[in-house]
Amino acid sequence: MANTYTQVYIQIVFAVKGHQNLIQPKNKETLQKFITGIVKNRGQKLLAIHSMPDHTHLLVGLEPNISISDLVRDVKPGSSKFINESDWVKEKFNWQVGYGAFSYSRSQIDNVIKYINNQVEHHQKRTFQEEYIDFLNKFNVEFEEKYLFDWIEG
Repeated sequence: MANTYTQVYIQIVFAVKGHQNLIQPKNKETLQKFITGIVKNRGQKLLAIHSMPDHTHLLVGLEPNISISDLVRDVKPGSSKFINESDWVKEKFNWQVGYGAFSYSRSQIDNVIKYINNQVEHHQKRTFQEEYIDFLNKFNVEFEEKYLFDWIEG
């Protein structure tokens, strides 16, 4: 778009359906590369990505030619199909319905990248559920906990 200048940084977070630990460490890098390809093919800049066994974080420099929901609509089904075709899990793989999207200023980007890259350390101290609710509270997002995710207990 001529004469359109933007600087939009969005962290996108989404979970495996049922909060199951289905992303195995041996497949993590391949999945991250696949998702990176989807983001780049949509003309967006991926600044950080980290997939945990039960969820994924992306930090995207979002261009104005796509909405956040359209990008997520490409990433989640595309990566689900890839995982299923790769036979990484016995049952059918799906991401949970919905996602979180949180915006940042340029001055915060280095810290957000460090945060995403250090997911393993963060989750030694707190669960994904605790992390996600903390994000919603930190960004003053109104929510009803019963609608967040289908948590599988145990």
